[in-house]
Amino acid sequence: MNIRVINLISVIIPLTVILLLQIDLPGDFYYLPHIYAPINGIVFILLLSALIAIRNKKVYLHKTLIRISILLSIIFLVMYILYHGTTTETRYPGTGFILYLYYFILSTHILISVVAIPFVLRAYYYGSINDVVRHKKLAKYAFSLWLYVAATGVLVYIFISPYYQ
Repeated sequence: MNIRVINLISVIIPLTVILLLQIDLPGDFYYLPHIYAPINGIVFILLLSALIAIRNKKVYLHKTLIRISILLSIIFLVMYILYHGTTTETRYPGTGFILYLYYFILSTHILISVVAIPFVLRAYYYGSINDVVRHKKLAKYAFSLWLYVAATGVLVYIFISPYYQ
């Protein structure tokens, strides 16, 4: 993988998600949010653990935790597409401040998840080629973005889960 491939992937993933969510996929995956939301929680914990590992100079553990986090994020994305491509949208029925809070969390979660992709992939790439200077520079942004996406994914689930069909 190189920077050109990362740039391409960073554009292809959001466009593919948008495209796939516009078509009705076959299948019945109504249960997937109850699986993929906890995956976000696990990624959150793994990311914090990876941060602790690298601060304790446990590089191999850090790399392993990041690889697992990337794998789980890919699994999450596949499940997310399957669910939203096959299931009628569930709308949050709250009102007032709670409704605005929900939509703020949801919209920032979606927007930042798209923004995070190139940061995470580049940070991972630089780490994998042992370009420590570039890795550290990008990782602080990638980590913050990714951690926010993982945490808000769980929050969105907590808000909406009572209303799933």
